[in-house]
Amino acid sequence: MGTTQQAPRDLIDAALAARDKAYAPYSKFHVGAALRTVNGQIIAGCNVENAAYPEGVCAEAGAISAMVLSGETTFDEIVVVGLGDAACTPCGGCRQKIREFTGPDATIFIINDQGETLLTLTREALIPHSFGPENLK
Repeated sequence: MGTTQQAPRDLIDAALAARDKAYAPYSKFHVGAALRTVNGQIIAGCNVENAAYPEGVCAEAGAISAMVLSGETTFDEIVVVGLGDAACTPCGGCRQKIREFTGPDATIFIINDQGETLLTLTREALIPHSFGPENLK
């Protein structure tokens, strides 16, 4: 599972701020994510729902899309926060998206409302035995 390394404060703050802007009128479950690209840029995202619930966008997917739009395609760290003290881990689709845009040494931090790190995961712990671009060659 990995160590319980503390998430970086700047990513915590960005993830919490993103979560506060989430649009979740149906589930009422607000999620924020913030990633750091390999070039040091911090990019955040929040979940966005719509009336065709559950056809929304996860916070992690939003941050990754914004990263690609900014011209970057790789990140080393991501912080994810939901509501309360329960660990809000990425869904299966977001795990695959994280896998697509990280190296094997990427770190995934799951935090609570107070910014305390609940889980620190490696990419392998998040999505073991994963399938990636190199499998398509």
